[in-house]
Amino acid sequence: MAEVNLPGGRRLTLSAREPWARPESPATSRIAYAAAHVVADPRAENSPGAPAVLDWEATLAFRHHLWSHGFGVAEAMDTAQRGMGLDYTATRELIRRSSAEAAAAGGRIVAGVATDQLPPGQATLDQVRLAYAEQLADVAQAGAAPVLMCSRHLAATARDADDYLGIYRELLEQSDKPVVLHWLGTAFDPALEGYWGSSDVDKATETVLELINSNPAKVDGIKVSLLDAGHEIGLRRRLPAGVRLYTGDDFNYPELIRGDEQGYSDALLGIFAAIAPAAAAALAALDRGDLAEYDRIFAPTVPLSRHIFTAPTFYYKTGIVFLAWLAGHQEHFTMVGGLQSGRSVPHFAKLIELADAAALLPDPELAARRANKFFEVMAG
Repeated sequence: MAEVNLPGGRRLTLSAREPWARPESPATSRIAYAAAHVVADPRAENSPGAPAVLDWEATLAFRHHLWSHGFGVAEAMDTAQRGMGLDYTATRELIRRSSAEAAAAGGRIVAGVATDQLPPGQATLDQVRLAYAEQLADVAQAGAAPVLMCSRHLAATARDADDYLGIYRELLEQSDKPVVLHWLGTAFDPALEGYWGSSDVDKATETVLELINSNPAKVDGIKVSLLDAGHEIGLRRRLPAGVRLYTGDDFNYPELIRGDEQGYSDALLGIFAAIAPAAAAALAALDRGDLAEYDRIFAPTVPLSRHIFTAPTFYYKTGIVFLAWLAGHQEHFTMVGGLQSGRSVPHFAKLIELADAAALLPDPELAARRANKFFEVMAG
């Protein structure tokens, strides 16, 4: 019997369940990307401000885990600690290696394009333009499809919506593949306040739609991470034919992916890295038209996701990595930039309970052993 000694004297008996079956093929009714985390090298410095050093074997093995469950990999995104420990030298190498693995495995991959090779702070529009172009070329050379991520530098520099439109239109023209646009809200990154030229979400939405409508053939879709289901549905219904809405809403993903009589969202989600086996089973049920089973599988994952992404939301990566450690995908709980300190002991205790309820601890004995060692050190 696998028991966890939780802080405060409580004991949790982890459930022994049959592992989730791997699907024979990716879901057909929805496109689903999991934004993957990176595994730090625990023997390297990896302290705040230090260059990131990765455990490449474990990092790439986790991508194969996602591909084996039918997911595409969204590489070098927010989940991989862009702007929170993963410097661009490591990012470039991550994109190169993951893209090569994807080609060998027949896996789908997209990769983030940003401006984080620039020093922190304000930059000129020309510097932002060149930084984006450099990263776009790196992603194209690696063979991945680009995701145009929000830029802190552009947010700090742009004067109005026209500055955003000018930069992004150039990038659409430069890309040799249709891109995924990325709208990341301030819950994930407070430095992105006023993105698209306005803090008014309705005005910002009009700018986004103007950009997409000006060249829809170059836009595969837009990932929206505003944690506002109503806004996402409204934007989804206004997109040109053929342009996808990739939900990045880690609070409301089941209903958004399920959709309604007027459409649905595809997915590009950080939580899918944590719940991949269950999510794959839910999407397989959706393919079969078994909506009751789809809802049943996803239901217990939502409290887990809302807990992992609780405010301050940008520390969600810590919970993703902690769960990957408990589930046996890596041998340690260390993160680049020292981000393992981003959540509290009570947060981790609740995370274990919710992960167990969602059947996401494939080896309860391993999970209990690791959790008990962690709480013994951290909580006494």
